[in-house]
Amino acid sequence: MSEPVDNTNERRTFLGIILGGIGAVVASVLAWPMFRYLSPIAKGEGEQVVRIPRAKVSVGGAHFFSYQGRPAVLLQPKAGEFTALSAVCTHLGCIVKWVADAQQFLCPCHGGRFSAEGKVLGGPPPKPLETLLVSLVDDQVLVG
Repeated sequence: MSEPVDNTNERRTFLGIILGGIGAVVASVLAWPMFRYLSPIAKGEGEQVVRIPRAKVSVGGAHFFSYQGRPAVLLQPKAGEFTALSAVCTHLGCIVKWVADAQQFLCPCHGGRFSAEGKVLGGPPPKPLETLLVSLVDDQVLVG
């Protein structure tokens, strides 16, 4: 008579491979959203140059708009002088708000403060707001 063949080791190996494969698939499905959340935001495919009428920005006021798929802001600190900045806080990427009375930006997430030039005045932001190129053509402000 022949002896029965012991297939337990082969079955365990097969089950280990199958369970390992399923575990790898589940881990990658769960890790992908976390990776996308933590990875830097890519610059959008929006317009390379944005045209804004001068009349939209009052002296001492701010006009928020979208530049390359990201929020940006145009300021007119003095008559005829325009400054454009990214409206994304350099700390965790929240959108800053313009406080006209104080003439500065405030990040609502962690209390970061920026000057009208984009310099850090206080809070956790590690660097100033990104400055955007501004030019004037007739009654239009060109950003980009």
